[in-house]
Amino acid sequence: MSYQVRLLVALAAIDDHRNGFQLPDQRVAEPAHSSACIHEAPLKGQFMLYVDIPTHPEILALIETRADACVSIYLPTTPETQNVTLSRISFGNLTRTALEQLDAAGFDKRRLAALEENLVALDEDDDFWRIQAHSLAVLATPDSLRTFRMATDVTKTIEVSDRFHLKPLMRAMAFPQHAFVLALSENDARLVEIFADHPATAVSVPDLPNSAADATGRASVNNPSMGTGHGNAQGQKTLLLKYLRKVDAALRPVLAGRGTPLILAATEPLGPIFRSVNSYPVLVEEGISASPDSMSESELASATRAVLDGHYAAKIAAATALFQERVGSHRATTDLQAVARAATFGAVNLLLVDIDEVIPGTVDETDGTVILAMKESAASYGVIDEITGRALLTGAKVLAVRREDIPDGAPVAAILRYAV
Repeated sequence: MSYQVRLLVALAAIDDHRNGFQLPDQRVAEPAHSSACIHEAPLKGQFMLYVDIPTHPEILALIETRADACVSIYLPTTPETQNVTLSRISFGNLTRTALEQLDAAGFDKRRLAALEENLVALDEDDDFWRIQAHSLAVLATPDSLRTFRMATDVTKTIEVSDRFHLKPLMRAMAFPQHAFVLALSENDARLVEIFADHPATAVSVPDLPNSAADATGRASVNNPSMGTGHGNAQGQKTLLLKYLRKVDAALRPVLAGRGTPLILAATEPLGPIFRSVNSYPVLVEEGISASPDSMSESELASATRAVLDGHYAAKIAAATALFQERVGSHRATTDLQAVARAATFGAVNLLLVDIDEVIPGTVDETDGTVILAMKESAASYGVIDEITGRALLTGAKVLAVRREDIPDGAPVAAILRYAV
């Protein structure tokens, strides 16, 4: 449409590296009712960042959203309430920029007023701004507004088009250096949140036992035969099982709905016993085998990042090996046109993508033909972003990697369900 504007403003130099949405007449959900938001509590540990990364169904619906004006705003924020004023000022400035551009392009006055009402209401919501993380995504149309608080840093960005700009949000979902570590011993149990760009933080976990003795009501679990009906070894395991089931139960409501990896730091026999009772589906197979009792949060973070590096390196190696295996049967490709066509027809099984790559252009809605543009404009968008969105919509798995990890050094590689 002639009045649609595509605007990208890079105002800062801060940047970083799973699965419907349609909310007419709904503004932002109140933080206290957000299912993905974990709140501070004066309990064991400190606090968890207020993050509400979209679920897989939500991101799919955001990808599908089309409107006469889709405003995408990303900005750095702070979890320190007393310092959030600068973020509010920045949001107000970005809002004015979007509205002025739409007005100058002749956008419908009534639709513009509805969009402005949504954005201004958010700007004036003191309760909303009191609860923030390290960055914020605001996705608005004249009929709806959604916000997502993120743990990663972002570049201050505004974009207006007929679809949302989702790359920073997908990067926050895919970033491999965000994890939880469960530091577990007979003497202590801690949950620590690890970030790519910020110091590790202890997390408040209601009802998390202080120790095995605390969970079992005994002075020690190392002399357990009294009252258990078992010999020492079996009696100790029985008591440790009781302790670790309580740990798992306490973690459940805190980690529910998340896809964030959980790394276990524990020695034997606690490590294997906890894995036998664990209910969190994203517990990483590799763990930290050293005793966590004497490890600081910073030391736990360093050990966790090493585990994560190995975990993701193994994933990339397996994907690369499968790619090479499928090339001969025409079920793997790095050709941009072929990948776009396969994504459009639902033929992509696994997509390896350099999520930082920017290739302006368009992808035909029916046959996937790519037409490249010299630069971003109102008539173009990110081709890699569009291919990624179409692959996700048809059930593909997407692995965000560095350019050098993609076969042939291409910006994107696809392993196909069938030859296209």
